[in-house]
Amino acid sequence: MKKWQKRLLWFLGVFVLVILVGLFYIKTITYTPTTMAVEASQKASNENGTLFFKGDKEKPALIFYQGALVESASYSIWAEKVAEAGFSVYLVKEPLNLAVLGQNKAEEVIRSNHLTSYVIGGHSLGGVMASRFAAEQDNNALKGVFFLASYPDEKGSLTKFKGQVLSVTGSVDGVLNWQSYDQAKKDLPEQTIFEEIKGGNHAGFGSYGEQKGDKPAQINNDEQQQEVANLLIEWLKTIK
Repeated sequence: MKKWQKRLLWFLGVFVLVILVGLFYIKTITYTPTTMAVEASQKASNENGTLFFKGDKEKPALIFYQGALVESASYSIWAEKVAEAGFSVYLVKEPLNLAVLGQNKAEEVIRSNHLTSYVIGGHSLGGVMASRFAAEQDNNALKGVFFLASYPDEKGSLTKFKGQVLSVTGSVDGVLNWQSYDQAKKDLPEQTIFEEIKGGNHAGFGSYGEQKGDKPAQINNDEQQQEVANLLIEWLKTIK
């Protein structure tokens, strides 16, 4: 074997090793669902990784992007409640649990399920990517956009969006950048509805335990999950 071939094999070996170590590290820092969230997720059907909670086909469906490094099943508790109210929910499985790697994953859900009426949103980074997806849409199927402890960036500006917009935060969220959140209000339309869950924190928008940098919630996770569901359901009822 020639010297350059040996070097190439060495570099390839190192490259593969770095990738494997990186994937292992990401796996170790990924937030996993609680037992209750796992139980709720088992009531959904799995469509190529996306968890589907069935609702009424005549009502708008909800497409959801997870927070960074949070497994999508972690949002199954409130998703099940929303579906029980008649609104189908799709918890999208993003590559490596990072919505930034799958901004347009919603296209697969919309196309494969022939959705003609839907809203899209996400938690934290997922909300940012959901707004970017929404900003690129030019059709009547998209009825609304929602943010859970999140906000749009300039690429996801919704100032010209005519649909309904909901922004929900937790009063003791220690992860959300509140300064950026306030500044991002300029990228939201005037019809945006702002809601706050008193005592809620960042991790409480899902059910996956404590999150690094977050503040302790002043309500339990069951209460915040119910609040999230209630706010989404009431908002969805306003969408025609």
